[in-house]
Amino acid sequence: MPETVAAEAPKVEEVVAAEAPKQYRCIVLGGFGGYRMLKVQNKPEVAPGAEEVLVRVKACGLNFVDLMVRLGVLEHPPKTPVTMGFECAGEVEAVGENTPGIVVGDQVIGFCNYGAWGERVTIHANYVYKMPSNMSYQDGAALPMNYLSAYIMLFDIANLRKGMTVFAHNIGGGVGHAVSQLCKTVEDVTVYGTASSNKHDAVKDCVTQIIDRAADYAQEVRKLSPEGVDIVLDSLCGEDTNKGISLLKPMGKYILYGSSNIVTGETKSFFSFAKSVKQKWWQVDKVSPIKLFDENKTISGFQLRHLAFQQHQHQYVRAVMNKLFQLYSQGKIRPVIDSTHALEDIADAMQKMHDRKNIGKIILDPSLEPKPKATPAPTAEANNAEDGKKEENQDNPESPTVNGEQQ
Repeated sequence: MPETVAAEAPKVEEVVAAEAPKQYRCIVLGGFGGYRMLKVQNKPEVAPGAEEVLVRVKACGLNFVDLMVRLGVLEHPPKTPVTMGFECAGEVEAVGENTPGIVVGDQVIGFCNYGAWGERVTIHANYVYKMPSNMSYQDGAALPMNYLSAYIMLFDIANLRKGMTVFAHNIGGGVGHAVSQLCKTVEDVTVYGTASSNKHDAVKDCVTQIIDRAADYAQEVRKLSPEGVDIVLDSLCGEDTNKGISLLKPMGKYILYGSSNIVTGETKSFFSFAKSVKQKWWQVDKVSPIKLFDENKTISGFQLRHLAFQQHQHQYVRAVMNKLFQLYSQGKIRPVIDSTHALEDIADAMQKMHDRKNIGKIILDPSLEPKPKATPAPTAEANNAEDGKKEENQDNPESPTVNGEQQ
């Protein structure tokens, strides 16, 4: 009989390695509070389902709303643990069924309702946009939240036209730069904006007049434009709402799109949060419809994520994104990037935004190495122990060594 050779059984380690799913790093919020609630974790990679796209992320955008998510001060906070982030840019690695026009290798922008801050992200095809060939990944990650918001507020809600006057808070931030750039695409538009004093030199050429954030901006605007302004973009809320409405001229439009006044500290305390809500959020006086009627003023609200994901206006959002792509390709808009950080350095990135020190967009890059941790200075006790060890070694010169160090 011919001799038979038994096939060698695969090793257990090889079987486990073959079956183990791919892992990717992402930023997970374990609970509401300070920066310690944010952890970089490994998660198993999941294949895209129907109408889904798997994106290998090159850059992620940080927004002020991410600080509010971490603190848990949104009206409808997510259930934790949750992977953070709403926008990213990268390369398509895989596609599910029914994703027409999107193929593996495409360079895309992803807009999602959480989950963007990681090396991989699965996004519904309705919110994946093919980037212009001349757009960088960082610019792509900086576009959705800031430029979609600015464009919709200026053109679709406020109907920005030639000769109008616009007042906006935080003109040195991501949305602020988007507002100033988009206003320049319309002839003879005047832009007033507030910014922290440390940002004035960097943004003074972006606007008609910059006003110190700590000053009485309402008084300054009235000096510059006694008749009032056509458009007020308010990202603060609280007592600033009433000030903003008072600055409008007849036929003027006030648009509330944020409530950053509610963020006052790093961590969340129930009592401090309740106090903050009482003192800031609800400082808005009752609005009289008759007064609006008499003064010919309009008050609007805008929330991009609700528009896209709760109200399902993805076709409208895509149409606006295509307009932004055209403006970008024409060189009329260009995101200003403040800084880029590794995923592990998310606390530093958030702290910079929390302190209002960023000029433009803060980007997270999954490929970056984290900053080396500072070595703590030795204590007096440690120094004394080291001195005692040195004296002991000098008394025992025969002491053996390992790798050049005496043991």
